[in-house]
Amino acid sequence: MMGILKKGQMALTGALAALLAGTTVSAAPIDLNTPEGAVAANRKIQCSTEDNKPVLYTWEGSVFSRRMGEADKRMFGTVGMNIRTCVTVDGGKKGMGYRLVSKEILLYLDPRTGEALETWENPWTGTTVDVLHVANDPVNQRPSFPYDDDGNPRARWFARNQGENWFMTAPIPLFYHNELGGEYQQYVGGAYHATELFNFMGDLDSLTSDQTDTAKAKVGWVRISDWLPWMEMQGREGIIYIHAAGQKVDSWDQLPDVMKRYVAEKEPTYTAPPPGDDDRPNETSWTYFKRKIEGGKFPRGGHN
Repeated sequence: MMGILKKGQMALTGALAALLAGTTVSAAPIDLNTPEGAVAANRKIQCSTEDNKPVLYTWEGSVFSRRMGEADKRMFGTVGMNIRTCVTVDGGKKGMGYRLVSKEILLYLDPRTGEALETWENPWTGTTVDVLHVANDPVNQRPSFPYDDDGNPRARWFARNQGENWFMTAPIPLFYHNELGGEYQQYVGGAYHATELFNFMGDLDSLTSDQTDTAKAKVGWVRISDWLPWMEMQGREGIIYIHAAGQKVDSWDQLPDVMKRYVAEKEPTYTAPPPGDDDRPNETSWTYFKRKIEGGKFPRGGHN
């Protein structure tokens, strides 16, 4: 997921965050009606107002197929985690802001046993393929500031407050060059095309309080995309969608057991976020696949 937000998140920060800073907890309750307050609140949702403090999100759900003329199939269960931190950035005229850095894992689970899959039998091709779980490092965001380059107000609180709670929707449409495609996508198609739909929600007290450095937050996530490359669908019609929900958790012990085992055995570096000054390009499930799997030309078909 989540980054919880991947390359296109930059649209929400890129569409998912727009926010403030502070190396310590705010000295006064957050005023959501000010640009500074909007940034501070979003920082508390995404991470912590304390620089370099690790924050964990986790989510669980299901992965479905959709093809014309047939019922949707629940192909996999799924569980994910994102470990992140924020650092304060001085934007000059743009004000004091912050930058979020993170890394994330998403596992595809056997829908019967709940264990991470190693192989999968493709019901449309009849072949057994190796499962490539998501391990994206990094998944970072651009700095977020309360004001623009000229010092005009930029950030605003775009969530809905209702009673003692707040609700935020964050749609992130993605359409860009496909790293697994060729150089003629503008002419023959094949661009990366997906949509991520986030819902964040929580209580206003922990969000605006000057006694907390992070907000209690829950998240809903839907992802719609083409078939995953490792499924070897070879251009067949159809899409997948993921439906999941989760929350920010206080400690590593609160992650699902299957995730803790996987990280310990396969990805031990995912117990800590990237450094706050990380300047590497973002990883996505498509670029990760390209690094792990050697490509080649498709075998010639048709008449001999």
